[in-house]
Amino acid sequence: MLLYDRINQAVLVSKRNAGTFAILAIDLDGFKAVNDTLGHDGGDIVLQQVALRLVNSVRESDTVARQGGDEFTVLLAGTSTKGACATARKLEDQIRQALEFGGDSVSVGATIGVAIYPDDGDDVHTLLRAADHAMYRGKRERGGRPPA
Repeated sequence: MLLYDRINQAVLVSKRNAGTFAILAIDLDGFKAVNDTLGHDGGDIVLQQVALRLVNSVRESDTVARQGGDEFTVLLAGTSTKGACATARKLEDQIRQALEFGGDSVSVGATIGVAIYPDDGDDVHTLLRAADHAMYRGKRERGGRPPA
């Protein structure tokens, strides 16, 4: 609910100031294998570590939310397309770094879809859907392979 409220607020501020912001839809690649190998408790720890990396990689004015399963959404306030794409690459790199669990090292990747207000939509649902579509398009273009 907080994410939706923050996106609504970003829409209002951006309309007033003729500004932009970005929504990033993030889906972890290879997370099922982590869950299968480490169990759900191990998967939960990996999700917590990924969430911490996301929070530590964006500004305090941005919002990180877990949408469920292995999907996250990030609201990047007051950013351009160029800034959003640079942040998406940075987040992919952060997520790809090995994670430690019980003395073992595991890794996951991420596919990130970007939607920009107002180019990709002017309301919460349209923007979230556009980011989600961009993320799934990225997965299809890679043919199911993790990003390099």
